[in-house]
Amino acid sequence: MKKITINDKKYEVIEEVGEAIDKELLAEKITDYFDDFDYIVGDWAYGKVRLKGFYDTKNKKCSKINDIANLKNYIENDCAYGCKWFQIKKIND
Repeated sequence: MKKITINDKKYEVIEEVGEAIDKELLAEKITDYFDDFDYIVGDWAYGKVRLKGFYDTKNKKCSKINDIANLKNYIENDCAYGCKWFQIKKIND
């Protein structure tokens, strides 16, 4: 699996559709808010990336709206049709 580092944090690239990962832009967009999440999903529409945090299903903070098991539904229903998108997973050292 491909691994990337953004703001001194390590992530594993789980899926990338359409060369969606721009590390320089993500360095600006990924703030401390996302530190708590197990996954970050980004989708592109109108030239802008939108980020959303998700939890592993086993995480006690997980709810239906942020359960990574519902990613397919999120991509199909909440993202622009055919958009570029990516899923990265936080690597805990």
